[in-house]
Amino acid sequence: MVPAYKLTYFPVAALAEPTRFLFSYGGIEFEDYRFEEKNWPQIKPNMPFGQVPILEHNGKVAHQSIAMARYAAKQVKLVGSNDWEDLEIDAIVDTINDLRQKIGLYGYETDEAIKELRKEPLFKEVLPYYLERLDNIVKANNGHLALGKLTWADLYFVALLKYLNFLCGTDIIADYSHLVALKKSVLEIPAIKAWVEKRPKSDV
Repeated sequence: MVPAYKLTYFPVAALAEPTRFLFSYGGIEFEDYRFEEKNWPQIKPNMPFGQVPILEHNGKVAHQSIAMARYAAKQVKLVGSNDWEDLEIDAIVDTINDLRQKIGLYGYETDEAIKELRKEPLFKEVLPYYLERLDNIVKANNGHLALGKLTWADLYFVALLKYLNFLCGTDIIADYSHLVALKKSVLEIPAIKAWVEKRPKSDV
């Protein structure tokens, strides 16, 4: 039987991994289609906004990785019980994405001189600013990023960590004990553990 969902992305974890985590958590089968990088020029013109990941379902195509993850979270019941709770979760996810974009300015910079200029502000200011606050939120929320319980914000953060660590060249949460504990607890969820063990290997 062909899975109802098809997720299309580069052969890496990165931005598609939160949706993969969520579908895996809920036991929702999906086709994890990873195209070779050399084929991207042929694929790109057929993407809604020239970007991936995309999610296909019943002949329809969705884009935007956070929107896709939010949809998957609804399917697997890792959202809030009311609009305000969803707002709390969304705010955390958007904050994590803000951090991701700031890391990307450093990680993707190809001019080594500019990259070196961006290094100290990122590691001395940006990362501590965000990670200290996120660590404190986990401490105050019973080991979670929102609502005092497991939500898709937790899976979103942990799923992206490998990518963020790759861009930074280091384990960015190593000094933040509550974030380390959160990562451990998410990766010990049986369905997530099974996914991580079977997923294709990649550095990103």
